[in-house]
Amino acid sequence: MNPRYDLTPDIIVIDGYVVLGQELKPGLGMRLYEALDKKIPIIGVAKTAFKDSNSESEVFRGESKKPLYVTAVGIGDQIAKSYISSMHGKHRMPTLLKLVDRECRKG
Repeated sequence: MNPRYDLTPDIIVIDGYVVLGQELKPGLGMRLYEALDKKIPIIGVAKTAFKDSNSESEVFRGESKKPLYVTAVGIGDQIAKSYISSMHGKHRMPTLLKLVDRECRKG
C-alpha cells in the first residue's frame, strides 16, 4: 500500500548537508531540492563537519561546545540558521530532530 499525501510543506529539514565543503558541491539536500522542482526550501542539519566545511555554517545551541552544521537552499543561510537555533530544546540537537532520529533508527 502506497498512500498519497497532498502535503506541501513550507520547508523540509533533513539530517545531512545541502551543499558540501567550500566548493558547495551538491549534497543530499540539494538533490532533494532538485527532485522537488526547486519549489520547497531545504535545510540540512549535520552533526559532524564535512571536509572543508565553512565555519559560517556552524550553529551553537544551548551550552554545547560542539556546533551543528546548517546548510540550505531556497532560503537564506542566516534565516535557516535562525530557524534551527530557535527550535525547541535546551541541548545541541533540537527536540524534534532527536525524535525523528530515534524513530528512524527503530526501522
